[in-house]
Amino acid sequence: MEIKHLGNTDVTISAIALGGMPLSLSSRPPESQAIEVIHRALDLGVTLIDTADSYCKDESDKHHNERLIGKALQQYNGDTSHVIVATKGGLMRPNGDWTRNGNPDHLRETIKASFESLGGNKPIDIWQYHAPDPKYTIAESLTPAKEAVESGLIRFVGVSNFSVEQIKQARDVVDIVSVQNQYNPWSRQPEFDGVLEYCEQEKLTFLPWSPLGGSRRVSRLQDIPVISKLAQEKSASVYSIVLAWLRAKSPVIVPIPGASKITSIEDSVRSLEVKLSDQEVSKIDSGT
Repeated sequence: MEIKHLGNTDVTISAIALGGMPLSLSSRPPESQAIEVIHRALDLGVTLIDTADSYCKDESDKHHNERLIGKALQQYNGDTSHVIVATKGGLMRPNGDWTRNGNPDHLRETIKASFESLGGNKPIDIWQYHAPDPKYTIAESLTPAKEAVESGLIRFVGVSNFSVEQIKQARDVVDIVSVQNQYNPWSRQPEFDGVLEYCEQEKLTFLPWSPLGGSRRVSRLQDIPVISKLAQEKSASVYSIVLAWLRAKSPVIVPIPGASKITSIEDSVRSLEVKLSDQEVSKIDSGT
């Protein structure tokens, strides 16, 4: 497994991660299958798993994905001491919807709940503020994370859905190691809004969420001629081509594709074998 450093730290992570969200939404697989997927990822050398307190069906199901990952790690026969779990807080799931909640009191409570859900026996590896809430300043919402770092509940802090200016504000409050924004062939904002460039300059790990376009678009990847052609030429899946494209865009990028089947995480890991030339990356960029 190819490895990378997490941000400016000496901690290493796998060059491809497992996104846990599909294992806990309303369409989630049986728990036994979900645990098999996580265990297969670990077998393949994946050492970064991305989750969130809001990866669940609704508020009554909060922290489901964290508990699932905690259980899977506990039941795994191999060594998990090097596995990094990155969770998030700051989104609510009323009736299955997604809403923001940057209230510091709420974040203090959900950090504690995430700590317990993940096992409660070591600090949260990475806690990410899921999305800025305009009702509160960045400093107000990240103060609980700073407190949790100081008290030993959190090891590292990241942010998600942040602009460059918001990342700078966050770094005035607490050290930041990662940024998680949407990035895929349909959503290429990080290339143009300065976030990816800033992460490169500051050596922050960039975690593209929905790297394959999300559930609504993933099936349409095969309809993009340049991606479909490259997949045929390289005897790879269209998903592997997109993950390879993302990784080729910047050395700080670590994709976090979701998986609810063993075959999906196996294909994601195989994408590390796919190498794209600068010309091939440009073809995908231009869609030709």
